[in-house]
Amino acid sequence: MVDRIAGDGRDRAQIAALTELATWAERQLPTLIDDVCAAARDRIDLYHEGNVVSHDDLHHSIALNLQFIVNGLKDPDHTPDLAAPSETGRRRAQQRAPLPEVLHCYRIGCAMLWDLLLDRARSNARPGAVDALIDASSTLWRLSDEHALALTEAYRAATAEMLTAQQRRRSALVEALFTGQLVLGAGAWEVGKLLGLPLDAQLMVVAAETAGLAEESLPGVEHRLAEIGVVSAWQLTPTLQTGVIALRDEQRDAILAALNATAAARTGVSPMHSSLAETPRALHLARCALAEIAPGKAEVSVFSPSPLAALIAYDPDEGRRLAKDVLGPVLDLPPEDRDALLHTLHAFVDHAGSADRAGRALHCHPNTVRYRLNRLRDLTGRSLSDPRALAELVTAADAVRLKPSDWS
Repeated sequence: MVDRIAGDGRDRAQIAALTELATWAERQLPTLIDDVCAAARDRIDLYHEGNVVSHDDLHHSIALNLQFIVNGLKDPDHTPDLAAPSETGRRRAQQRAPLPEVLHCYRIGCAMLWDLLLDRARSNARPGAVDALIDASSTLWRLSDEHALALTEAYRAATAEMLTAQQRRRSALVEALFTGQLVLGAGAWEVGKLLGLPLDAQLMVVAAETAGLAEESLPGVEHRLAEIGVVSAWQLTPTLQTGVIALRDEQRDAILAALNATAAARTGVSPMHSSLAETPRALHLARCALAEIAPGKAEVSVFSPSPLAALIAYDPDEGRRLAKDVLGPVLDLPPEDRDALLHTLHAFVDHAGSADRAGRALHCHPNTVRYRLNRLRDLTGRSLSDPRALAELVTAADAVRLKPSDWS
């Protein structure tokens, strides 16, 4: 009868053969470690030059991995210490080494150890050496998997920590731009450089209501913009999701399309500007554009590029006074009539004083546009052919548009 170990499918001869194999392999480790290092540098670009992971660091981690497996083969009941692979995983994440390449290196080491053991078992005079090794193969690959899993979990945890820290830092830098405050003596230019914003680009600021408490209403917007070659930086507060976007003139329409496709709540966009120092002003205008949208509507509104509109936005009390003085009779009309006249005025001005183009924008006949403009003239006593009167009408209408709740 074969003498077997209680609770174990292997006989004593196989145990002895495996122990002898593992002991022999441990003596070969210095040479094997060097061979694995050479193979890793030859097959994996990450390790070739030693710029990301130094050759000494690579040698150290391969040595720990192979010793870990050999120890497990010598004593399968030994509880493995996974601190070393966990530390390696954290270090590789901090080095920005890609995880697939790191795991590839471990697979190379395990395969070369297996080949070494198999060659030894085949040439070994002790009976049952090959059978013992085959029986122990599950232990070898289990140990390798445990080692790789510990490394992977530590790598991912460290990566998540770094991403979170990076997002907190970017959010703090965006806050510095929005408030105009200096950061350790650095001005807006330096902050923009840290955020990766091209310094020769135009800029826009976006302010979107949060969909819920501190819940993004423009989910994935930074990634979506990056896909069309646009760099942006974002901040999330309990009530607003705000961002700075760097763009070229020809990218404006694509950016607005991306915002419209993403927006789940009211979203305001500032006019384009050229200096990061203007970011606080642009944020104010973006918030004014947001306020133009009726509550509950998931729309995107771009603030008027008119300097007059910006002037009114910075003095809302004067804007209300102007609106009452210039548009008093219009504002006293029922909301439907009032809004039709004001929308027609905006369309007429936005389309260079063309009733035909304004009619197409409003989906009505040009004569309807002319009728409404004549009615506006009669109610206000101001002719659109008088430049001063037209400027007053447009500025007053902008004041109404900026604070629609004051006239509802």
